Formats: sequence, structure tokens, C-alpha cells
Amino acid sequence: MSFITTGDGTQIFYKDWGTGQPIVFSHGWPLSADDWDGQMLYFLARGYRVVAHDRRGHGRSSQGATGHDMDHYADDLAALTAHLDLEQAIHVGHSTGGGEVARYIARHGSRRVAKAVLISAVPPHMARTAANPNGVPMEVLDGIRAAVAANRPQFFRDFTLPFYGFNRPGAVVSEGIRAHWWQQGIMGSIQAQHEGIKAFSETDFTEDLKKIDVPTLVMHGDDDQVVPIALSSELTAGLVKDATLKVYPGYPHGMCATNADVINADLLAFFQR
Repeated sequence: MSFITTGDGTQIFYKDWGTGQPIVFSHGWPLSADDWDGQMLYFLARGYRVVAHDRRGHGRSSQGATGHDMDHYADDLAALTAHLDLEQAIHVGHSTGGGEVARYIARHGSRRVAKAVLISAVPPHMARTAANPNGVPMEVLDGIRAAVAANRPQFFRDFTLPFYGFNRPGAVVSEGIRAHWWQQGIMGSIQAQHEGIKAFSETDFTEDLKKIDVPTLVMHGDDDQVVPIALSSELTAGLVKDATLKVYPGYPHGMCATNADVINADLLAFFQR
């Protein structure tokens, strides 16, 4: 397996397949690089170099006790792109990974970046505060923290239902997709995942989004039960200078898996533009 070691000694696992223009995938909470299987195989077959990593504390990366915040996530991504010497990379982030991409570009610049894609992403700011009165109430976020701490295996199993919209009337449930999500989540450090809730929900990405200076595609399903579109992508599209918002009627938070055929085709069209 391939790893890099960051400045604070954290080992970051990554996959790096193929040649051509690189696409770098940043996964959501509490998953791993494996969540991008359907995209990596698709774009590898179309001549791209595909790269994905396990965020610190997640998947196969080391489970240190510190650094579970957006600055460290972005710095780890920067260390990976520098190690692989990626140029003209397309950065694609889902959910928490969308925040990671935004913070990476804002913090490290876009010299190595050609385009960005934010999918069902958490920016600009999820948590309700005095300055963000329409955000998710803190008691909801505290409830997620409590559920992770009390019975992480059961919470993760239950969470797959709204994540993929499998709780909707008439939904065709894929037990394979649910099991894949659960397996990825349970591999990670409970401590990293517990602290990661604060990172993805309480980080304000407003100023980060304003610093993105590459063409950006913002994709979101309007039936997202995890990161509601009205408090995320609809606002993000107005903050990024060169952003295109694409809304998918009825699609869930995990639409990269449930609707991979549509999402992959739309990604390819944006990449080739």
C-alpha cells in the first residue's frame, strides 16, 4: 500500500492509478477513498490519472489523536499533491471533502489546480450560529456526536438510510451499498470521526469559497437529508467567482453511488469543457 508521512508524523494512505490529467478525490465523513470506487474506475478507463486518499484518522491512514480539523485536512491534501507533483489537477470533494477542497485552495492556492467540483458539500457553514441563523441546530449535531459515542456500529448502519435516500417511499434499497458505507466507516478511528463532526459542521468556509479562482462545478441533490441544499450549495454557488450550480431533483446525499451513471457523465462533461 502507498503512504505519505506528513510533518506531524501522520501516515496518509492513498491510491494513484493511471496517467493523464490527474483527478484528486476527497471523501466525505466518516468514509475513505473507497467511497470513490465508481468514479475512479470510470475515469481511469477514460484516460485520466485518478488519486484518492484516506483522510487522517479514516480508512487505512494512521489514527493519531490530533489534527482532526479542516486546516490539517487541507495541509494533508497539499502534502499529497506535492509528493505526487500533480499539475493541472481537478479536485473533486464530496460532503466534508468539499470543505477540504475549498480550504486547500484557499490555504495553498490554485497553482496546481485546474478545476474544482463540490458535490453535496458542507460549505459555506452548516452549524446554526448567531451569524448563521438558518444552519443546523447544535442539538442535532450533538445528537450525532452522542450516537457515535454510544453505539457507532448501529448509528452507522441506520445513517445509511437517509444518506442514500433509502428511507423514501418506493426507494430501491441496495444492501451492498449500505454494507460498503458501514465497512468504510467502521475502519476509521471513532475519536477522529467524533471530532470530525465539529470540523465539517462548525467550520465557516465563506472566505475560503471567495478565494477559489478556478472553474468550479457545484452539484447537489434537492432531496439531500444530510446536507440540505438550501444552506449549502445554493449559497456556495453565489460565493465562488466562476461557479456553475447543477441541481438534481430527488437525488440524495450519496448520489455518487446511487446515481453514478448520471453524476459521472456530468463530471466528464465538465472536465472536458
